[in-house]
Amino acid sequence: MDDNIPYLLLTPGPLTTTRSVKETMLRDYGTWDDDYNSLTQEIRARLAPLAGVSEPLYTSVLMQGSGTFLVEGTLGSVIPPDGKALIVDNGAYGARMATIAERLGIQHATMQLSETEAADPDQIADALAADSKITHVAVVHCETTTGLLNPATEIGKVVSDAGRIYFLDALSSFGGIEMKMDEIGAHYLVSSAHQCIQGTPGFAFLLAHRPTFERAEGYARSLSLDMFAQWKEMEAKGGKWRYTSPTHVVRAFLQALRELDVEGGVAARAARYAENHRTLIAGMRELGFRELVAEALQSTIITAFHFPADDHFTFQPFYQALKRRRFVIYPGKAGTAATFRIGTIGHVFPEDIRELLAAIGEALGEIGVKTPVAAPRE
Repeated sequence: MDDNIPYLLLTPGPLTTTRSVKETMLRDYGTWDDDYNSLTQEIRARLAPLAGVSEPLYTSVLMQGSGTFLVEGTLGSVIPPDGKALIVDNGAYGARMATIAERLGIQHATMQLSETEAADPDQIADALAADSKITHVAVVHCETTTGLLNPATEIGKVVSDAGRIYFLDALSSFGGIEMKMDEIGAHYLVSSAHQCIQGTPGFAFLLAHRPTFERAEGYARSLSLDMFAQWKEMEAKGGKWRYTSPTHVVRAFLQALRELDVEGGVAARAARYAENHRTLIAGMRELGFRELVAEALQSTIITAFHFPADDHFTFQPFYQALKRRRFVIYPGKAGTAATFRIGTIGHVFPEDIRELLAAIGEALGEIGVKTPVAAPRE
């Protein structure tokens, strides 16, 4: 990338951050310093209220690494040796959870669905009734393969009714969609620093129902990704991390949390993201593009669009043409259709989306693709 171009990242994370978030990383901290550890404690105190819950019934713990580190760390730390997970797979990230379970030697069953099909709570209820060995259910809230949103609350009810433990991967939705963890019924919810809260990459976090989490001591299948041990360290030592933490990223995340408050909290941010998404969909349809996922199942986080039918269209020239105009989008990840993806989260506003739409029209002309281009190429 040309460092002189102020790129706008239209992705599900990392994403465009404010200048003030970036500037907080100019200060160095020592990991043993009480002032630094107090920042960690402030972050932890702020997370549960964002999920509509409070301490001491719920608690939080931070862990170095990407969101996938947290998914792996949590699944590997809270499922007992004789436990079994039911994993919903309707996209690349559900499939990744199944791979994690396989690598860690966790007994599991996979509910395989189409990438454009939301999880069915009744199917999950039937699976739980049929297999008494299942102790945990793991679901991705917003499957960023496509932008599909799974019905987290409805799933939580059937999991609760069956007396099982519910793990929700909310990596790309937490902070950008209003949610109450107790109403969803999630015992464990994970998200990361560089998505809807608009921090920078470097760590992710777990929100846990404390009584359930406290029963997981000794289950961890990893040393460095032992979530219970990390939590105990932070609880006992005033926010200290067990191993070297991403100090600059932690400070940036706290600034991002404070800026979320200034914006008006999750409700205000969710409304902005929704307006970004409405603007994008209307404009892309006008250009002739069609979304992969049905409107009723589509999140406001990221949207997958079919390639146009024009044979002149290939993704890489289109991507580069947009990048020259400062817009960075995502390639497709769907396995069943040729798509690309555009995110509508981050420090991005409807006027930015309108500029993107104009740039898309220009980019199509540059690569020789005519508009309208409505028919998808499967």
